Order: sequence, then structure tokens, then C-alpha cells
Amino acid sequence: MMTLLPYLTAAAAQTADAPVPQDGGPSTLVWTFGIAILFLLIGSAFFSGSETALTAASRAKLRNRADKGDTGAETALALTRDSDRLIGAILLGNNVMNILSASLATALFTTLFGSHGVAVATMVMTVLVLIFAEVMPKTYAIANPESLASVVARPMSLVMKVLSPIVMVVRAFVRAILRLFGLQTDPDANMFSVHEEIAGALTIGHESGTVEKEDRDRLLGALDLGNRSVEEIMKHRSEIQMIDAALDPAAILDAVLSSPHTRLPVYKGERENVVGVIHAKDVLRAIHKSAYDGEGDAADAVRDFDVMSVAMKPYFVPETTALDEQMRAFLKRRSHFALVVDEYGALRGLITLEDIIEEIVGEIADEHDTEAAHDLKPGPGGDYLIDGAMTIRDLNRALDWSLPDEEANTVAGLVIHMAQSIPAQGQVFSFHGYRFEVVTRKENRITKLRIRPLAGPAE
Repeated sequence: MMTLLPYLTAAAAQTADAPVPQDGGPSTLVWTFGIAILFLLIGSAFFSGSETALTAASRAKLRNRADKGDTGAETALALTRDSDRLIGAILLGNNVMNILSASLATALFTTLFGSHGVAVATMVMTVLVLIFAEVMPKTYAIANPESLASVVARPMSLVMKVLSPIVMVVRAFVRAILRLFGLQTDPDANMFSVHEEIAGALTIGHESGTVEKEDRDRLLGALDLGNRSVEEIMKHRSEIQMIDAALDPAAILDAVLSSPHTRLPVYKGERENVVGVIHAKDVLRAIHKSAYDGEGDAADAVRDFDVMSVAMKPYFVPETTALDEQMRAFLKRRSHFALVVDEYGALRGLITLEDIIEEIVGEIADEHDTEAAHDLKPGPGGDYLIDGAMTIRDLNRALDWSLPDEEANTVAGLVIHMAQSIPAQGQVFSFHGYRFEVVTRKENRITKLRIRPLAGPAE
């Protein structure tokens, strides 16, 4: 490139009528500058295509290629881990190529066309750079991101090593300027988030019709387990079926048989004082053994039954435990049932392994479930009759709505939060693009709500 400097200097200094000092004549000048500009455009196209390919390529697909022996994909994965250096090197190289090619073109066309050369160079280079150095390589890279990323990874790795000192100086200078405006950057932050990438791909796939809603909900539910706590999905203590240890054995047996649940907490004195958890099979097994293996009859076996003899030690967990951690704890303990307590040790509710699995696969029901299913069907006016205890997440999932769940877990809780009071029966509210009507209220609990999306601005 140093051999072009005399021509560049001479072309910049000449006037429209002044001859340019040349060693090889006009033809040599045109060919030399033309070939240099061509190579610079090819370099610009390389950097543009590399940028798009390496940022658009799926890391999962690159990992799959690398596992099959593609060393280029392995190099591409390594490059994307240091995204700051990668983007810095690409931008530096691309800008050098574009600026230098534009400068050479200006010198060349000024030599050929005099004072009109600047305008001609601007038009010609704009077209060439736009088509051949930007649109074309980036279009190809978008269509074949993983293949191109594997090809350009090795040369880009070499470029990054060569330009690394300059990139480091530029990065330090940029961060210093940003700090003057109170902006802090994290040099260790990675621009590629696996969670966001998967979630975004699922959303786009659902919008385009290639991913079913049920598949999207299941996968997003699994991804969100780490971001949600036990408190959000637990069964509140007011809804827990419990056994009073002071009841006579016949009443306990009747309560166990009539309950749709196989595990029931046992308390003494007050419901807060949980002393054990019984399993229906253990109760029946103990009574069966006493009736048929002993000397008494079945009536004596029931009368002499001691519920605490089959009660298991209760398992307590904090309400702030993340769902993925709790699921691992259940699997490790080989247990499906836990009682939830707050920071003071007070009983808040209970959670089961099934509750966590339902966050992934949706509602699980069997022939013994007596709770009303959330059968959401629109009424004549397009409204839905909702149980107040239904969680906002379940409602959003069922109807593909977007009600916020940051301030409350249940639909009733959201209405109370927005109203800043406990609404009376018949009151109507409009917020977040939906109309809420309190249908029934029992004491301080909102039990039924009628909700519909607002067609226009909030009423």
C-alpha cells in the first residue's frame, strides 16, 4: 500500500489542469488504483459478512458442528465468547477498508476528471460499497450464518490477534468517555444470552406458525424455573387439607379416604403446628396389618390406630427457594411434598413436585381431582369468568394474555393491588388493557372475577 502513497499525494495536490507526476503513465495509475480499490472492497465485504455471520449464527448449531469435527465452528464459538474484542476488530477493519478505498477512489477520479472527480468518486464508491461490501455479503451471511461463520472464523482469529493492541486502546478510550457521562460498561459481559436466544427463537417461531403454542409454553416454562420462587406457585395454607391428630381414628380414616390427596399434613393444637405428614397407603397398610395379622378384628384395628405411628417427619422449605432448586431437592430426597414457611418460620403453604412439573407441561388432572378445572370459555360479550385464586401466569398461559405478575401472583391479588383496597362485589376496574368486574366476594377474598380485553382505550 506504501507504493500508492506517491500517487495519492500527487492526486490530492493537483488542480484540474495540472499534470500528475507519474512513473508509469495514466494507464498504470488507473490499474494500480483500481486493483487496490478492488482488494479493499473485498476486505470490506469480508468484515461485513463476518460480522453478520458470527453474530447471527446459532451457538447451539455451531456446537453441534464442532462436536462433529468442524474445527472452524469450534473457532467461531471461541471468537463469540469474547464478543467485545470481536466486534471491535471487525469495526476497525471494516472502517479502515471503507475509508481507504474511498480515499483512493477520490484521488483516482480527481486525476481523471479534475474538479468533478470528488462527486464521481462519491457516487461510484457509495454504490460499490453499498452493494458489494455491505448488502451482498450480509444477505449471504444471514442465509448461511453457521456455514460462513465456520469459514471466516480462522482468518478472523488472525485479524483479532493483529488488531488486538489497537482494539484494546480504542476500548479503553471509549470506556473513559462513557464514564465521563456516568455510563459504566462491563468488560466481562457477553452479548450472547442462551436463555434470551432460546426464548426469542420460540416467540418468533410461534408468531410465524412453526412452533405450536403448547410447545412454546412447555419450553418457556422449563426455562423460567430458575427465575421463579416456591411462593409463586404454592398452595396457600387456607386451601390445605390437614388432619387433626386429636381426632378419633375413625374420623382420621374417613378424612384420609375422602381426600383427593394421598399426602396430608398432621397438626396438633393449631394448624400452624404441623407435626407430621401421613400417606394414605401407610394408613391403610397399618390398619390392614393390625386387622389381619393381629388377634383383633377390623373394628379394633381402626379403634386402636395411632396416626403418629405412620406419620413422616415434615419437610419444610423457605418460600424464596427457586423452583429449579426445589425440584432438584425433591429428586435428591426422593420426596414429592414440602411445607412452605416464611422467614419467621410461619406456615405459608405447601408445594409438591407435581406443582413444579405443571409449570412446564400445564395442568395435570386425574380421576380423583375434585378441584374445578380452569375451563376458560368466552361468554357472549367476550368475557371470561375467572376464579380469583387462579394465578396470573396460568391465565396468561391459557389465553395468551400479558397481564403483569410482578406485584401479585393471583388475579384477585392483582385487582386488590391496582385498586389499593378490597373491592366490593360488582365493582368494575380497567387497567393494563383489560376490564375486571368483581362477581363474588366472600369476606375479604375475591372469589370470582369477570375479565375481558378492552377493544379500545381503557374505560
